Formats: sequence, structure tokens, C-alpha cells
Amino acid sequence: MITYADLITLLLGLFIILYAISNIDVKKYEQMMSAMGSVFGSGESGSFNEGNVITLTGGELDFIPTKIDKLRSELSFLTDRHGQASNVRFEENERGFTIHLRGDILFTSGSSILSEGVENVMGDVADILREVENEIRIEGHTDNIPLVSKSYPSNWHLSIDRALNTAEYFINKERINPQQISVVGYAEYKPLESNDTPEGRAANRRVDIVIIKE
Repeated sequence: MITYADLITLLLGLFIILYAISNIDVKKYEQMMSAMGSVFGSGESGSFNEGNVITLTGGELDFIPTKIDKLRSELSFLTDRHGQASNVRFEENERGFTIHLRGDILFTSGSSILSEGVENVMGDVADILREVENEIRIEGHTDNIPLVSKSYPSNWHLSIDRALNTAEYFINKERINPQQISVVGYAEYKPLESNDTPEGRAANRRVDIVIIKE
């Protein structure tokens, strides 16, 4: 019975902590700490540090998200607001934080001219990019379908021109610091998905905005 009672007490403490983490609310957190105090002996102050995410001292709660968490949260909000959640993907890897923008929402087929109506999405992305001091790399990508165009002799030309026009938009229209920005074109040689299906090719026609890790 003593072992069982200890187990139940520990489980209670665990679930209270999980509840507090999932609901960042000062009053609820104070109630949690008070309950923890009644279980473990003190509810005046406490801390839960996981990458400096939550700290509690003297009953005051501070939520300190990492830069990547903040970027992901803000970008998710803006894509949902503009109904573009299916056209925007996020990825974090050894290079940094990447925003994958499907080319269909930025350009018409076979063109590098930004489409009408992208100002809201691009403006919101620019608002977020202004908050970072890291290098920003704009990368153009295509599918593997050979391009037949007088303006663009190959997918290399198209991918570079799309990346360049995207970068110029951020610099000239949104006043992003040009010293932070570089431009790369990869044509079809860095696909996200297989080019064997229309859906895969659509995902590969994209512009990536890479916030390079320091």
C-alpha cells in the first residue's frame, strides 16, 4: 500500500506538470504550484527549465521561446490566416530554418514574374525576416520537366531568376537588408519529393527561404 500510494503521488505530480506546460497561464500555473506544494511540501516558488522555456520565481511566470519556436509559430499563423498552409512547409536542419514556398503561389507557370496577390504573404514573411540578423539565402528550384522557353533556355535560368526576383522583392519592396541576402538556383537537382507524380513535381517547384544558422 505504501508503494502504491507513492506511485499515485508521483503520477499526480507528473500530470500536474504536463497540464501546466500545455496551458501557459499564470493563474493556472500558480494553482499548480500551490497544489505541488501541498503534495511535496512547498508552493512558494519553483522552476521548470527546458532550454529556458518556462521559469517561475516569486509567483511570476515567464515564457521564453527560442528563436526557431517563435519563427515557426508566427509563420504558421500567417499561412493559416492567408489560407496557404498547404503551400508552405517548414524545415529545420543543420543549415538552419527553411521556409518552402510552392512556386504555384508565387509565379505563373514558366514565369519568374511574381504573381498578383502575393503581397500579403510576402509582406508577412518579410516582417518576420526583419527580426533576424542571420544570413538569408533565397533558393530557386524547379521540377525535372525540360523547359521550352525563349526567355529561359533551361531550368537553371528559371530557378535562378525566380530566386533573384524574390530577393529583389524583399530588398526593394520590404526593405530587408541586402547584406543579409544571397541568391542560389538549383534547377531540378534538389527535389523535396519524387518527380514521378504531378503532386511531387508541384512540391519541387518552389522557392526556399533559408535562415542560416549562426
